Amino acid sequence: MNCEKIHERMPDVASGLSEFTAEESQHLASCKGCAEQLAAMRATMALLDEWHTPEPSPYFDVRLQARLREEMARPQASWLQWFRRPVLAAALTVLMGIGVGLFVTRGGSLQQPAEDTYADAGPGSAVNDLKALDADHDMYSDFELLDDLELQQDVTANP
Repeated sequence: MNCEKIHERMPDVASGLSEFTAEESQHLASCKGCAEQLAAMRATMALLDEWHTPEPSPYFDVRLQARLREEMARPQASWLQWFRRPVLAAALTVLMGIGVGLFVTRGGSLQQPAEDTYADAGPGSAVNDLKALDADHDMYSDFELLDDLELQQDVTANP
């Protein structure tokens, strides 16, 4: 006898709807796993037999009927409301498609323009001045140290 066949019949036997055949009973006597599972299933069925369903509220039917009447009296949605959402979704899809298409056809780059873009700016232009300040940043930051050094020398020289 196969354990799978026993497992298929266990719910019916545990609930008392049928009994095992002699061959199945012999398998249960020899197979400890199947016997334990049958005992657990019988314990579960016994607990379910003891369980009592709670009584519904005495006003449940009255409330249900009133709610059904309210829903039936409510005005139904017009065809425009059903039509509006798909149209809005389609319009959004088309707009997103156009945006992606423009992004791809125009190069699709989110990077900053290269610094060589401003290479044609003449001397004395604001762009060249900013480039020079940026390139010499380390040197300009050292000037503050020199100022501090001069103040210390003045204080020690003139007590």
